[in-house]
This record gives sequence, C-alpha cells and structure tokens, in this order.
Amino acid sequence: MDVQAKEFKTRLGILLHKPELGHKIGNWSHSTKQRYALEEVLGWKESFDHLLKSKNGMAAFQGFLKTEFSEENLEFWLACEEYKKTRSKTKLVSRANRIFEEYVQNEAPREVNLDHETREVTRNNLTVITPACFEEAQAKTYTLMEKDSYPRFLKSAYYRDLVEQAASHRTGKPQNRHT
Repeated sequence: MDVQAKEFKTRLGILLHKPELGHKIGNWSHSTKQRYALEEVLGWKESFDHLLKSKNGMAAFQGFLKTEFSEENLEFWLACEEYKKTRSKTKLVSRANRIFEEYVQNEAPREVNLDHETREVTRNNLTVITPACFEEAQAKTYTLMEKDSYPRFLKSAYYRDLVEQAASHRTGKPQNRHT
C-alpha cells in the first residue's frame, strides 16, 4: 500500500470516530448488525480467544474492524488458520504464496503490520513450505489484535450497541440505562 493510500485510510478511520459522524454511521451499521443472545455477546468479554472461538463473535469483531478499516489482521489470521489445515503439498505451496503476496510482503494489497524481522523470517520460511510457515507472523498479528483491536472493540459504540440490542431483544423492549 503506498503512502497516500495509508494516509487516506488513516484519515477515514479518524473521521469515523468523530462523534458528530458516529451517530449517522451508528445508525447505518445498526440496521446491518445481526441480533445475538445477550449471554453470547457478554461472553465475548471473557477473552480474545473466547471471542474468536464464537462464530458470531468473530463476525461481530470483523464488522467492527471494517468500521476501522483494519480487517486485514483478522483476515490474515483466518487465512493462516485455513492454511494450516491444508493437506495437499501442491495446495500448500500455492496458498502460502498467495497469503504472502496478499498480506505479508512489503506493499501487499492487504498488508498486515509486521516488523521487518518477522517479515524476513516468514519470507525465508517459504523456501521450504510447511504448515508452520506463517506461525510467527500469525502469532504477532494475534497479539496485536488481542492487545489493540480487541480492547477497542469492547469499549466501542459498536459493541455497546450489540449488547443493547441483545438486551432489548431478550426483554422485548429497549433498555433504559438510567433505571
């Protein structure tokens, strides 16, 4: 991704967090969010791992990341999970190259935030393709999401809206927080 594109992405992310715009964006996303059980939504606070093990939790987290224009980390992590399940050596090679070109190499279309050393270790791992080629890069991406994106998700209006929707769906009426 070139410098101008990264700056544009950052500016859009900042605009989405401005309170005067958040209401409109919140209403837009409100209608597109799926309804979840309150226990499930509250359970996502237990741990990042718990969130990722929930199909609905992962979908909600991905929806949140899209509002921040940062879904590439989760998409990379999921691609690595699928990659590790690949049994065919031929498919392993083509998938490894596709993942590297899409997410890891410098200026990749959906480049994930990795330090130079991890990027080089991953590049070197591709000389002998194994299911573990992306282990280090995937672990770093997981840690980044767990320490950065996940706490922002839990504090976000996006997550609060999901909790409120689930609570109102459970009782059949909107929740009043001031009661």
